[in-house]
Amino acid sequence: MRDTLSKLGQSNKLSHASVRILIAPDKFKGTLTARQAAEAIACGWQKARPDDDLTLLPISDGGDGFGCVLGDALGAKPQRISTLDAAHRKCVSTWWWQPETRTAIIESANIIGLAMLPQGKFHPFQLDTFGLGKVLLAATIKGAKTIILGIGGSATNDGGFGLARALGWEFFDACGERIEQWTQLHTLAKIRRPKSLKLPKIIVAVDVENPLLGKRGATRVYGPQKGLRAEEFAIAEKNLRRLASVVKHQFGFDFTHSPGAGAAGGLGFGLAMFASGELRPGFELLAKTTRLASHLNACDLVITGEGSLDDSTLMGKGAGSLAELCRARKIPVIALAGVLHDSGKLRKLFTQNHSLTQLTTPTKARSRAAHWLAVLAEQIAVKR
Repeated sequence: MRDTLSKLGQSNKLSHASVRILIAPDKFKGTLTARQAAEAIACGWQKARPDDDLTLLPISDGGDGFGCVLGDALGAKPQRISTLDAAHRKCVSTWWWQPETRTAIIESANIIGLAMLPQGKFHPFQLDTFGLGKVLLAATIKGAKTIILGIGGSATNDGGFGLARALGWEFFDACGERIEQWTQLHTLAKIRRPKSLKLPKIIVAVDVENPLLGKRGATRVYGPQKGLRAEEFAIAEKNLRRLASVVKHQFGFDFTHSPGAGAAGGLGFGLAMFASGELRPGFELLAKTTRLASHLNACDLVITGEGSLDDSTLMGKGAGSLAELCRARKIPVIALAGVLHDSGKLRKLFTQNHSLTQLTTPTKARSRAAHWLAVLAEQIAVKR
């Protein structure tokens, strides 16, 4: 997965004095994919330092862009499928297929992602993960031996209830009535397992380590960005807590405190319970697949970045996780962001922090993100 300057239009041989640079950004959400960000940084940098040896390695933590990044790394081919988004509207989504290993790569953000919905039109109480379950079934029918599923960036807060229903699980209240909305889970009395469900190995790439419930849980930490108001937290928690309670009582499993159970509105919990999913940090999964360690051992400097650089960057996100690896190896690392919420923690982790808003307004930065990212990279390169 190595792209040198020759692939960006530079044909001259590299100077013996060149610096070996690994360019490994995450996506700039809503503006640039991780690949586009890496290419913009490289274009700007080579203008100022054409002899440096650049290697492009887009990264992801399991959220938006995960499927494309991992699919490229594994040589998987895009597949198109008709399914439902989080609001049960018909949509056509992309997943990736590696036929030699029979590996399916699925990105939740492509199916039930928050970015797929009109802003403010739907409330999380109206949304669920049903459409994602349909894609899991399609990959299973195709003959997948392994499904790698990135779950960040979802619009949902249903604990995987919709996905479970798509897989054939049934939920009943004390009167034996079937529950079809996750907001009715507080009445849950019994769960019925599907009789013939047989899924392949499912590896769940989580982008955060939060538990299902409580102050650091799915609802209170990530609910607000999906549209949940503070006065609605108790309602959402009541439903998820009841779901977890019945799961524990009926099946003996307690995934509520598993790292990543609260990812994607509790989808991590749902996949662990209803699909026997193995929860793994998305960045670590990608790092292993792309042989990141060998790339780090061969570079002198790392440039990473993401759309917003803040304290959440340090909570298992791609750029923060990469910086931790660089610090352990004493490799300087520069972080570029669309917006920078500077803090002592960030200054300690990254050698330098820069943002597009140092050059222009937030509106202009979003409208021409690749241009301004290249300009920023060039300015930093000039100073080296």
